[in-house]
Amino acid sequence: QVQLVESGGGLVQAGGSLPLSCAASGRDVSFHTLGWFRRAPGKERELVATIGNTGITDIADSVKGRFTISRDNAKNMVWLQMNSLEPEDTAIYYCNARLHTMYWGAGVQVTVSS
Repeated sequence: QVQLVESGGGLVQAGGSLPLSCAASGRDVSFHTLGWFRRAPGKERELVATIGNTGITDIADSVKGRFTISRDNAKNMVWLQMNSLEPEDTAIYYCNARLHTMYWGAGVQVTVSS
């Protein structure tokens, strides 16, 4: 089993930045694809960004150029750096780890005020 714990959410003004962190425990996630998803009010959960075990990233078009995903396999952690935030980025952000099984964190609230 993999446990994922997100941190770093909060309230920020439009144009601001916010880093999110996710710590994995329970087993080594070096070979897992790690990622961030989000669910905005009234919408379905959507992919924000993923990073493979070799560092290859996949970034949603809606956040490309503004958000950066990174990982440290030695620390079992993944980060999401969010810059130039927009009110449309308001959502609950979930950390995800996937190999043969998919694991989810509980999520953190990110609110961007206009």
